[in-house]
Amino acid sequence: MPDQPPVTGMTMPVNAPPGFHLLAKPSGSTCNLDCTYCFFLSKQALYPNEKHRMSEATLEAYISQLLEAHRTPTVTVAWQGGEPLLMKLEFFQRAVAMVEKYRLPGQRVEHTIQTNGTLIDDDWCRFFKHHDFLVGLSIDGPRGLHDAYRVDRRGQGTFDRVMAGWRRLREHGVETNILCTVNAANQDHGAEVYRFFRDELEATWIQFIPIVERATAETLALANQGWSERRGHERLLYTQTGDLVTERSVGGEAYGRFLIDVFEEWVRRDVGEVFVQLFDVTLESYFGRHLLCIHAPTCGYGPALEYNGDLYSCDHFVEPKYRLGNIHEAHMLTLIASPEQRAFGDDKRTSLTAQCLHCPVGFLCNGGCPKDRFVLSADGDPGHNYLCAGLVLFYSHTRPAMEQMARLLQQGHPPSDIVHWVADGDKSRDSG
Repeated sequence: MPDQPPVTGMTMPVNAPPGFHLLAKPSGSTCNLDCTYCFFLSKQALYPNEKHRMSEATLEAYISQLLEAHRTPTVTVAWQGGEPLLMKLEFFQRAVAMVEKYRLPGQRVEHTIQTNGTLIDDDWCRFFKHHDFLVGLSIDGPRGLHDAYRVDRRGQGTFDRVMAGWRRLREHGVETNILCTVNAANQDHGAEVYRFFRDELEATWIQFIPIVERATAETLALANQGWSERRGHERLLYTQTGDLVTERSVGGEAYGRFLIDVFEEWVRRDVGEVFVQLFDVTLESYFGRHLLCIHAPTCGYGPALEYNGDLYSCDHFVEPKYRLGNIHEAHMLTLIASPEQRAFGDDKRTSLTAQCLHCPVGFLCNGGCPKDRFVLSADGDPGHNYLCAGLVLFYSHTRPAMEQMARLLQQGHPPSDIVHWVADGDKSRDSG
């Protein structure tokens, strides 16, 4: 896309959302690592023979349109990859300057970035600290579990380099969250993974993301080899098709057991001290509030922006079918409010299987993420969630404690009082 002045001066589209959470990928799918399960590496095939780097014109279009589009008091500028730190510090210094140039009166801007941590040095940390960045660090648990799939281009584990980055972030006082994928290697080690984050990393906010890599009978063998172009075969572009999964994918029930193992550790001592994203949003769901798109009734307010200005319906659907347009040609809010994107978001609710509609914990899950809806339900309906068995296990198991926490909040007590309630229950069972 040639450099152009940013598209501004929009007319507010009909039914435009007051806010949304856009993930920008300034270096596209380019990464300095070669994590075996990272199907986003394959997205480079969408833009062959191009240098995957966001231009100054696209940066300005992104920042100006993002701030102009929001009618909420707080706007999040979120960077992801690939590995966004490949863009170098100077790029993000310019991005912060752009924010100050286009920030509307009274508008508060939060900066976030997701990184594998291997490129972090003191200069990065000073920048993050000065501009109050929230840094998401990707790590899958202790060394053996992390290094199972999070490897570099030589196939070597990256644990030591990630931990070095984490230590620098801690030394500089940078606010850091942990993003952990749940996969075939760590799915049976929920408590171990959680204790590592809590006790060794002293993490206070943790996000668990299930690895579900879809494939067809024709593509499964290639998919099992990974998504890098160096593996001796033509790069396979990952798309949300197929009803099979790779050998790295978490099992449906195993995902639920992993979450339960973490919950049982957390609910006995860490409520109010350590925040696990899924636990927080589950509790909110008991009050009818859905703060995470994955488990909300509808979606479509989490688009992804590629380095060249192409906007896609969702970070999980960066593929030709879901390209909404380019922000050099149309304002991003026009694209997000488009009938195509609204249909994408509403389809999450209208495509539920009968099993979902009659599920006793369906009000918490709402069918889960559309990307995972590719198996048959118990009634033989297509489009059921691959993770359903695990989600039902988790929501059913945690329901008594979650309902008690909801009652505590309604009575004006902190949800951390659940620790005493659980301890009383443990004593009753032990004495019985």
